[in-house]
Amino acid sequence: MSRHSTHNNRSGSDYWKNNKCLSCGTTEDIGKRKYCSIGCRQKLRYTLDMRTGLLKALNTRYGSFYFTDVLIVMDVLPYDTKEIFSFIYPRSSGKKPAEDYKSMSDMLGNEWWAEKKRTNRHYLATRYLLEKAKRQKILNRPVIPVEFKIPVLKKSSLTCLKLGKSQLNSPELEKIIKSAYRLQAKKHHPDLGGDADTFRKIHQAYLDLIRWSENPSFRRRRGFPDKWFYDGHQNRWLQPAPSLKKNPVFFQARSI
Repeated sequence: MSRHSTHNNRSGSDYWKNNKCLSCGTTEDIGKRKYCSIGCRQKLRYTLDMRTGLLKALNTRYGSFYFTDVLIVMDVLPYDTKEIFSFIYPRSSGKKPAEDYKSMSDMLGNEWWAEKKRTNRHYLATRYLLEKAKRQKILNRPVIPVEFKIPVLKKSSLTCLKLGKSQLNSPELEKIIKSAYRLQAKKHHPDLGGDADTFRKIHQAYLDLIRWSENPSFRRRRGFPDKWFYDGHQNRWLQPAPSLKKNPVFFQARSI
């Protein structure tokens, strides 16, 4: 497995300064979107999810996967350790990150099984593989990935009233919703020559947003803005959280 002397925690974040697909890295016709296609995102997620056995074998508490034009990187934070282990693998010409991850994961998995067969010890096979990784010391205190809240709200409601997600945090949200509703009603009310179906959608969006502003609800998630995130508690990968401000640190130290 190739090691890269210039690898550091900033490598993933720096790569995303220019908008690229978070699954394959292409910039072609990407615009402001985070993925070039749903299929591209699903392919990488499927590849990651099909190989969680390797992460379980490494006793992974949290992990991440990201890539640049020349490297793919899987960072692993095992349970009961204060070190991050980085598995770094060179990108292959003409292949997408999902294909490179498959190759790296299969190679590491084969090495783990070979060592397990040789020693007949699970922990020795795990130690053998971790010794091949690049190690990074972390702060001498518990750490968890960034946790953030996602509003439980239909995106279409915001779209109908031409509002952005950032405005949901405003202390004057109700006033903003009513102002946006009045503006759209003037344009689309049937009595003013507008389309009845469009106006009904706008009115429903207004009602939904007002109800949400009176009783906001969120779902919580952990993750990173530019890396795929593995949660060992759930044994599943989560896609990057591009709504977060990009943070170059792999794990942000916080009290548990």
